Amino acid sequence: MKNFIVTSIGKKVAMAISAIFLMIFLLQHFLINITSVFSEDIFNMLSHFMGTNFLVQFILQPILIFGVIFHFVMGFYLETQNRRATKYEYYKERGGANSTWMSRNMIWSGLVVLSFLVLHFIDFWIPEINYKYVEFLPEDPNRYYEELVHKFENMWRVVFYCISFILLSLHLLHGFSSALKSMGTNKSYASSIKNLSYIYSIGIPLGFCFIAIFHHLTH
Repeated sequence: MKNFIVTSIGKKVAMAISAIFLMIFLLQHFLINITSVFSEDIFNMLSHFMGTNFLVQFILQPILIFGVIFHFVMGFYLETQNRRATKYEYYKERGGANSTWMSRNMIWSGLVVLSFLVLHFIDFWIPEINYKYVEFLPEDPNRYYEELVHKFENMWRVVFYCISFILLSLHLLHGFSSALKSMGTNKSYASSIKNLSYIYSIGIPLGFCFIAIFHHLTH
């Protein structure tokens, strides 16, 4: 029993570490994309650096892909284990009395976020790989802005993009604080962590929605 508890805690900590890593990546991704709203040149410069830097392309990018896969596989596994561990049926029937809607539906919001990430890879990452390593087209440091704007010309793509980020926001509202709790943060910081989780979990997804809508309306 003791080994089971230790193993369970270890898996939750590993899950939390992967979540924090992905949240840092999401923040970095947002900070680059938001520059496209006020400066085409800065966005192209930052995107070109990220797209050609050896460390980013061949070390951080594979780690990111692994982190995404690990986070979602571990999330589904822990969710399955938690459901199997529920001994009393009335806890399931009265789940709303013991937990929030977000915490009870993490697996569903996670599935939607995962499907969006797959489409995002198909939409951006695969064409980028094809551009650089399949067709070996000449590198153009000014191509990134036009490629981004082109993605948001279709209204339905923007709608799906925004819906996905709203669901990501719901996912983060529970996941952000949960990840920090799993890492053993001091309870005296609970209020600050809660406020930070609201700022991040609502602000970043809405920021991505703003970027998509801005480019759709202005181009």
